Amino acid sequence: MSFRTTTHLNFRGAAREALDFYGSVFGGHVVVVTYQDAGAVRDGSEADQVMWGEVTGDNGFHVMAYDVPSQLPWSQGENPFFVSVRGDDAEEIGALWGKLAEGSTVVRPLEPAQWAPLYGMLTDRFGVTWVLDVAAPYHG
Repeated sequence: MSFRTTTHLNFRGAAREALDFYGSVFGGHVVVVTYQDAGAVRDGSEADQVMWGEVTGDNGFHVMAYDVPSQLPWSQGENPFFVSVRGDDAEEIGALWGKLAEGSTVVRPLEPAQWAPLYGMLTDRFGVTWVLDVAAPYHG
């Protein structure tokens, strides 16, 4: 079994700036997918905001980030991050999901998404929000 955990930071309109900053501090390659890139624009003013982004460095640094859309609640003090668990095997991710889901609130069911073979989000009984997905290559 092999999977990785990554801190997933949440912003409201500042994700790209934050990713660029963290990339300049820690080194690494910044990748950004906007809501427009993904065909998921709900509010035209947010089309260029980050739907999914990350910085990865050869030194092991890795952080993910996105801009929480305006139709979703967001408070920097209440939900500034998610814990992201990404794996290559749908069965393994499904098994982890099943265990984490006990007593949780499912934000988005674990199911295929436009950007991943499987993607889901839940808030566990301790108030921690987890994002689980099966990795898919990005060819932007």
